[in-house]
Amino acid sequence: MPPILETLRPPQWVKNVFVFAALAFGNRLLDPVAVELALLAFAAFCLASSAGYVVNDILDRQRDRLHPVKKDRPIASGRVGVPAALATTAVLLIAVAAICVAMLPRPLWAAVGAYLVLSLLYSLFLKHRMILDVIVIAVLFVLRAVGGAVAIGVQASPWLLICTFMLCMFLGFGKRRCEIAMLAGTGGDIRGHRPLLERYSPTLLTHLLSTSGGIAILTFLLYTLDASHPSPFPQKHLLVYTLPLVVYGIFRYAMLIELGRAVGPTDLIIKDPPFLAAIGLWVLIAVAILYGAPLATRPG
Repeated sequence: MPPILETLRPPQWVKNVFVFAALAFGNRLLDPVAVELALLAFAAFCLASSAGYVVNDILDRQRDRLHPVKKDRPIASGRVGVPAALATTAVLLIAVAAICVAMLPRPLWAAVGAYLVLSLLYSLFLKHRMILDVIVIAVLFVLRAVGGAVAIGVQASPWLLICTFMLCMFLGFGKRRCEIAMLAGTGGDIRGHRPLLERYSPTLLTHLLSTSGGIAILTFLLYTLDASHPSPFPQKHLLVYTLPLVVYGIFRYAMLIELGRAVGPTDLIIKDPPFLAAIGLWVLIAVAILYGAPLATRPG
């Protein structure tokens, strides 16, 4: 693709599917107006995330040149100059503002604004703070989910947000483990590329992955079985039977990151057929449970 378009990292837009969580779990999937608003929110977060990626690549262009894969990014390789990258960022921000102001409710503006500010702070210095770097990444995903909820006017389940946060913590620590494995396997310069990675030992990351992955599974179960918060789906508790697929996905991801064959979670997810099959099957079963024929509700 053209270098300017490549700086936007279109494959990374898959991360913004968290915007649609409220649409699906808020029983608005069949509402055309809600679907349109969710798609607009998705577009706004895609543009906002791309703006963050461009700024990050500008700031990291020297370090990226020491990485075996990131050295080929347009800005690090010199195919896109800094002035052109800054102009691209300005266009993206103008487009985000136009979409939000013209088409989306005001509560979403705050979510997108918070996302942009936190992305900038992450690129400037938060990504150099151990543990905090992964927490910020997880919060950015939660902001996507919250943005999707406020865009269509539904209240997101607290357990669903906590599950999103812990799942993204798990993915974030997995990305760090993947980066270390790749640099070690290719002879890359860890200290020159990102000194912080030296402090993330494989043993520590193993413990962090085990903890965050386990809590993510637990909070998913609490979300499915929680009856204290009203749900538009009386049969929501039946999602508990999709647990084997959830566990398989988390455990397979933990296995794949040890191989060090990709830069991060997105590369692993979109390139691994068994992982994609598990996600697709879970989505199909979840939709069948939530939107299928009325099913028996929980006794009592």
